[in-house]
Amino acid sequence: MTTIYTITLKNCAFFARHGLHDAEEFLGQRFFVDAELEVSPSQPLSDDQIESTVDYGVAFEAIEAIVTGRRRFLIEALAQEIAVALCARFPQIRRAKISVRKPNAPVAGVLDYVQVTVDHVV
Repeated sequence: MTTIYTITLKNCAFFARHGLHDAEEFLGQRFFVDAELEVSPSQPLSDDQIESTVDYGVAFEAIEAIVTGRRRFLIEALAQEIAVALCARFPQIRRAKISVRKPNAPVAGVLDYVQVTVDHVV
Protein backbone atom coordinates (compact mmCIF):
# COMPACT_ATOMS: atom_id res chain seq x y z
CA MET A 1 0.00 0.00 0.00
CA THR A 2 1.30 3.44 -0.93
CA THR A 3 0.96 6.35 1.47
CA ILE A 4 0.27 9.78 0.01
CA TYR A 5 -0.36 12.87 2.11
CA THR A 6 -0.50 16.63 1.72
CA ILE A 7 1.67 19.29 3.33
CA THR A 8 0.22 22.80 3.12
CA LEU A 9 2.08 26.06 3.68
CA LYS A 10 -0.65 28.70 3.86
CA ASN A 11 -0.42 32.45 3.44
CA CYS A 12 3.37 32.79 3.33
CA ALA A 13 4.00 36.55 3.08
CA PHE A 14 6.94 38.24 1.32
CA PHE A 15 7.80 41.74 0.15
CA ALA A 16 8.80 41.76 -3.53
CA ARG A 17 8.75 43.81 -6.73
CA HIS A 18 6.93 41.70 -9.34
CA GLY A 19 4.69 43.06 -12.09
CA LEU A 20 4.60 44.57 -15.55
CA HIS A 21 4.56 48.22 -14.53
CA ASP A 22 7.64 50.21 -13.52
CA ALA A 23 5.80 51.52 -10.44
CA GLU A 24 5.37 47.94 -9.19
CA GLU A 25 9.11 47.42 -9.32
CA PHE A 26 9.82 50.80 -7.74
CA LEU A 27 7.28 50.56 -4.90
CA GLY A 28 7.08 46.82 -4.35
CA GLN A 29 4.34 45.15 -2.33
CA ARG A 30 3.50 42.09 -0.30
CA PHE A 31 2.82 38.82 -2.09
CA PHE A 32 1.21 35.80 -0.48
CA VAL A 33 1.94 32.19 -1.42
CA ASP A 34 0.10 28.97 -0.64
CA ALA A 35 1.87 25.70 -1.36
CA GLU A 36 -0.09 22.46 -1.36
CA LEU A 37 2.39 19.61 -1.73
CA GLU A 38 1.24 16.05 -2.39
CA VAL A 39 3.94 13.82 -0.95
CA SER A 40 4.82 10.15 -1.26
CA PRO A 41 7.41 9.42 1.45
CA SER A 42 10.66 7.75 0.44
CA GLN A 43 10.58 5.60 3.59
CA PRO A 44 7.70 4.43 5.79
CA LEU A 45 6.33 7.24 7.95
CA SER A 46 6.61 4.91 10.92
CA ASP A 47 10.41 5.38 10.63
CA ASP A 48 9.76 8.97 11.82
CA GLN A 49 12.69 10.42 9.82
CA ILE A 50 12.70 13.92 8.29
CA GLU A 51 14.70 12.60 5.32
CA SER A 52 11.68 10.60 4.11
CA THR A 53 9.45 13.66 3.76
CA VAL A 54 9.48 17.36 2.88
CA ASP A 55 11.09 19.60 5.48
CA TYR A 56 8.59 22.46 5.39
CA GLY A 57 11.11 24.88 6.91
CA VAL A 58 13.41 24.26 3.96
CA ALA A 59 10.43 24.48 1.58
CA PHE A 60 9.50 27.89 3.04
CA GLU A 61 13.07 29.13 2.57
CA ALA A 62 13.04 27.94 -1.06
CA ILE A 63 9.77 29.80 -1.70
CA GLU A 64 11.13 32.91 0.00
CA ALA A 65 14.33 32.87 -2.08
CA ILE A 66 12.34 32.73 -5.32
CA VAL A 67 9.70 35.32 -4.38
CA THR A 68 12.22 37.82 -3.01
CA GLY A 69 14.72 37.15 -5.80
CA ARG A 70 14.67 38.52 -9.31
CA ARG A 71 11.65 40.34 -10.64
CA ARG A 72 9.06 38.48 -12.70
CA PHE A 73 6.53 40.27 -14.86
CA LEU A 74 3.88 37.56 -14.36
CA ILE A 75 2.79 35.97 -11.11
CA GLU A 76 1.98 32.93 -13.26
CA ALA A 77 5.69 32.55 -13.99
CA LEU A 78 6.49 33.07 -10.31
CA ALA A 79 4.08 30.31 -9.24
CA GLN A 80 5.45 27.93 -11.89
CA GLU A 81 9.05 28.57 -10.82
CA ILE A 82 8.18 27.82 -7.19
CA ALA A 83 6.42 24.57 -8.14
CA VAL A 84 9.27 23.34 -10.32
CA ALA A 85 11.93 24.27 -7.73
CA LEU A 86 10.13 22.50 -4.88
CA CYS A 87 9.65 19.34 -6.95
CA ALA A 88 13.33 19.38 -7.95
CA ARG A 89 14.47 19.91 -4.35
CA PHE A 90 12.19 17.23 -2.87
CA PRO A 91 11.76 14.11 -5.05
CA GLN A 92 9.03 12.94 -2.64
CA ILE A 93 6.68 15.62 -4.03
CA ARG A 94 4.32 14.15 -6.63
CA ARG A 95 2.26 17.29 -7.16
CA ALA A 96 2.81 20.93 -6.21
CA LYS A 97 -0.17 23.27 -6.32
CA ILE A 98 1.11 26.82 -5.86
CA SER A 99 -1.08 29.91 -5.47
CA VAL A 100 0.35 33.43 -5.56
CA ARG A 101 -1.80 36.35 -4.40
CA LYS A 102 -1.19 39.97 -5.27
CA PRO A 103 -3.37 42.25 -3.11
CA ASN A 104 -2.44 45.53 -4.77
CA ALA A 105 -2.79 44.56 -8.40
CA PRO A 106 -2.98 47.62 -10.65
CA VAL A 107 -6.55 47.27 -11.91
CA ALA A 108 -9.20 49.94 -12.37
CA GLY A 109 -11.57 48.61 -9.77
CA VAL A 110 -11.99 47.40 -6.22
CA LEU A 111 -10.90 43.86 -5.34
CA ASP A 112 -9.27 42.01 -2.48
CA TYR A 113 -6.50 40.49 -4.58
CA VAL A 114 -5.59 38.78 -7.81
CA GLN A 115 -4.58 35.13 -7.46
CA VAL A 116 -2.99 32.65 -9.83
CA THR A 117 -2.73 28.92 -9.13
CA VAL A 118 -0.36 26.57 -10.94
CA ASP A 119 -0.75 22.81 -10.57
CA HIS A 120 2.52 21.03 -11.35
CA VAL A 121 2.37 17.22 -11.54
CA VAL A 122 5.57 15.19 -11.60
